[in-house]
Amino acid sequence: MLVVTGANGFIGSNLVAALRRRGDEPVAVVDHFEAVRYPDALGDGPRIAVNDLPAWLDAAGDRVRGVYHLGAFSSTSVTDRPAVIANNVTYSQTLWRWCADAGVPFVYASSAGTYGDGSKGFDDEADPSTYQPLSLYAESKQMVDLWALLQTHAPPRWAGVKYFNVYGPNEAHKGTQASMAYHWFKQVRDTGEARLFKSYKDGFADGGQQRDFLYVQDAVDATVHLMTAPGVDNGLYNVGTGRPRTFADLARAVFAALDQPPKLTFIEMPQNLRAQYQYYTRATVDKLQRSGFTQPMHTLEQGVSAYVEQLRAVEGASA
Repeated sequence: MLVVTGANGFIGSNLVAALRRRGDEPVAVVDHFEAVRYPDALGDGPRIAVNDLPAWLDAAGDRVRGVYHLGAFSSTSVTDRPAVIANNVTYSQTLWRWCADAGVPFVYASSAGTYGDGSKGFDDEADPSTYQPLSLYAESKQMVDLWALLQTHAPPRWAGVKYFNVYGPNEAHKGTQASMAYHWFKQVRDTGEARLFKSYKDGFADGGQQRDFLYVQDAVDATVHLMTAPGVDNGLYNVGTGRPRTFADLARAVFAALDQPPKLTFIEMPQNLRAQYQYYTRATVDKLQRSGFTQPMHTLEQGVSAYVEQLRAVEGASA
């Protein structure tokens, strides 16, 4: 049996759906289930409350064949440090120790946010302590990465996955934290325009801020690869396309997918975001490719087109 935490969330629900399609193992899902957002993805396997997982693992024992740990406080605006440390750091360490004791592979979600403002690059083979995260969320992810690299008692296989800017189905519940592909789909559909932040940094035009935009299907495929492919080294891995694109490119892709002429409007960025805003991200993916993950990833236009088609289908089904 495979265990997926954060299964009621964005990447987690897509991962569970992919694992169920593969059919290699039954999947137990872990999250807060007061509201089940994506029942079709989660299936009818065991559903485990977050706080019950350690005891459940002890009872399950050698039936567990792998743990994907994607659950976390994921908002970059959360400021409750004790809660973030408890949920993102201590809980991750608890699962790591269980997997190490049981000899079970462990793949956990880190974040590209650990790289901070990008001025020192985005190299998953560099010393991660040289980077300075800009949010408490990203700091918590870096704390786990640094701790994991120091452990001598470790799962037989482990990977910390530094996802870059993921977009795609099952993210609507994230609200303001959802991708701009989702927000611009709604804006363009409702108003015929897309609103983009102005730039406040020399060398970046309005809308010229760049991200390594990653379609969620590619994020899931890479995550499963790191758990299952033979010969993968333990460690930290960037998961991105390696090809940054501008926010203006993303907006235009949404217009194209909706078959509408582009109309971009530039607005002021809120003051509280300016100090922690990343103007450029680009995953170095040499390590991931050396691990054997060489499948083509969706281009921005391909991913946005598939995503808009899915959003339209969901809206049509609920109409």
